[in-house]
Amino acid sequence: MEQKTLYYGGNILTMDDHFQGQGVLAQGALILGVGELSQLKAQAGDCTVVDLKGKTLLPAFIDPHSHITSLARTVGLIHLAGAASFEELSERIQRHMTEFAPQPGEWVMGFGYDNNLMPGCRHPTRELLDRLCPDNPLLISHASGHMGVANSAALAALGITDQTPDPDGGKIGREDGTKQPNGYLEETAFTMLGSRLPQPDFAQLSKQIQMAEKTYFRYGITTIQDGLTRESEWNLLKNMDQAGALTADVVAYINMVDSQKVLEENQKYLHADGHLRIGGYKIFLDGSPQGRTAWMSKPYLGEPADYTGYPIFSDQQVKEYIRTALDQQTQLLAHCNGDAAAEQFLRCCEEVQRETGKSIASIHPVMIHAQLLRRDQLPRLVPLGMVPSFFVAHVYHWGDVHIQNFGMERAAFISPVHSAIQAGLSPTFHQDTPVISPDMMETLWCAVNRIIRDGVVLGAQERISPWEGLKAITINAARQYRQEDVKGTIAPGKKADLVILDRNPLTCPVHELKDIQVVTTIREGQVVYHA
Repeated sequence: MEQKTLYYGGNILTMDDHFQGQGVLAQGALILGVGELSQLKAQAGDCTVVDLKGKTLLPAFIDPHSHITSLARTVGLIHLAGAASFEELSERIQRHMTEFAPQPGEWVMGFGYDNNLMPGCRHPTRELLDRLCPDNPLLISHASGHMGVANSAALAALGITDQTPDPDGGKIGREDGTKQPNGYLEETAFTMLGSRLPQPDFAQLSKQIQMAEKTYFRYGITTIQDGLTRESEWNLLKNMDQAGALTADVVAYINMVDSQKVLEENQKYLHADGHLRIGGYKIFLDGSPQGRTAWMSKPYLGEPADYTGYPIFSDQQVKEYIRTALDQQTQLLAHCNGDAAAEQFLRCCEEVQRETGKSIASIHPVMIHAQLLRRDQLPRLVPLGMVPSFFVAHVYHWGDVHIQNFGMERAAFISPVHSAIQAGLSPTFHQDTPVISPDMMETLWCAVNRIIRDGVVLGAQERISPWEGLKAITINAARQYRQEDVKGTIAPGKKADLVILDRNPLTCPVHELKDIQVVTTIREGQVVYHA
C-alpha cells in the first residue's frame, strides 16, 4: 500500500469557496482528506509528516496556454530577450558564435528579440545578420513568435527569393522599391517555416522536453499545454509518453489548418487519463498587438487610416473550422488578440450555432489572449460557454507599447479581467511560454496591480483581488480543460498535485506578489521540484 503523507503547520488554500483546512492527507496520487488536524491524524496512522512551517499549500497551478515543444526548442538557441539595442543583440550573437563555433552551413537560431526595445522600434535587418553570421543560415525569432528575421543564407536555404509571393495572412519584408527580401518575415511567412527547418534527433528533443518540464515545475505548474501541435510535435510527445518519459500532464491542441489527421488517428488520446492528452484543435485568427499585426476595428496610432492589422482567415473558413469541431464534439481554441478578431470568432460561433441548431457551449471554446476584447463583447461569451484566457502579463511587459499603439483609452482595457468576472465569466491566465517564462506569481502580480514598466497604473478599473487571480490559475483553468473533477482544488478524490509557496498570496502586500517563491511542486504525490 502506498505511503500516506500529512501536510500541516501552514496556510492551506484549498481554492474551494475560501475553505482553509488545518491539514491535508494524501496517499499516492490522490487526496484522502482535508480538514481538522486531529481527524486527519487519526485517519493517517503511520505516515510521512510534512510540517509547512508557516508556508502556504495550494493546488498546483495549471497552464491554460503555452507551447512546451516550442520552449524545448529554445534550449540551445541564442537568447535575445531584453536586448535593448542592436549593439547588445549583436554582442549576444557574436558571443554565441564564438562559444559554439558552428560549422559552415550549420543552422544558427535565436529567440526573444523585441523590436519595441530597439531604437525607433525597428527590427534587425538581413544586412546586420549577414555581418554577424556570414557563413551560416541565421534565423532569429521575435519574442511574440509571430515574426522574425533571416540572413541571406537562411533565406536561400528556405527558398525565399524576389519571386516568392507573400503567403495568405503573412508578409515577406522587401527592400525599398524592389521585391528583394530584406530578411523580415511576418505571421504565416514566418510561422510556416517550422517544417522546413532542421530538426534535432528524438533523443535530443526528448531531453529538451524534460528540461522544459522542469522550467514549469519551478513555477509550480504540473499541467502544461502544447498550444499548436503539428504532426512532428505530436509524434515526439506520443513517443515520449509511450516510453514513460513525460512527468507532467501535457495537453496538446492540434493545429487545425494542416494536422487534423493527427486528432482523427489518435482518438484514444482525447479521453486519456495519463500524462498525455489531446485537448482539441487550435486556430489563429490574427497576429500580435505589439507587432501591430493584431486585427483591430480601429486603426493603430501612427499608421495609415485604413491600417487595422489583418485577419488570417475569411468568415467562411472560420465557420468551417467551428463546424468541424462541433461535429466532432472537440474543444476549439482560437488565438484572438485584436477586437476585430474577437468579433470574428464570436460572430462565426453565433452564426454556426443558429445554422446548425447545435450548442457551441458543448465544445467549451476558448478565446486565447483576448487582449483587446471589448467590454461590450464580453456578455456574448457567456451563452457560448466561451472561456477568455488572458495574457494579462502584457500589462507589465508591453503596456507602454500598447499605449503607443492604441492610445491610453484603448490600452487601459487590455486584458479586461475584472469586467470579464463581472459579466459572469471564469477567466484564466497564461504566459504563452516561451514568449515569457511561465511565472504564475508575476502574472498574479500583474493582474492585481496592473503596473507597466515605468510604474504607471494601466486600467485601474480592471484590477482584481489576489483570490480572483488564484482562481484563474487553479480551478478556472481546470474548468477550461473540463477537468475540474480531478484538479484545481484540494479535495478528497482529486489528484495530489500541490504547490508550496513561501508566503500567503492572500495576506502579503499586493506589490510583493511577484516576489513570492515556489518552494516545492508536487505531482501526484511525488516531489518534482524543491527550491
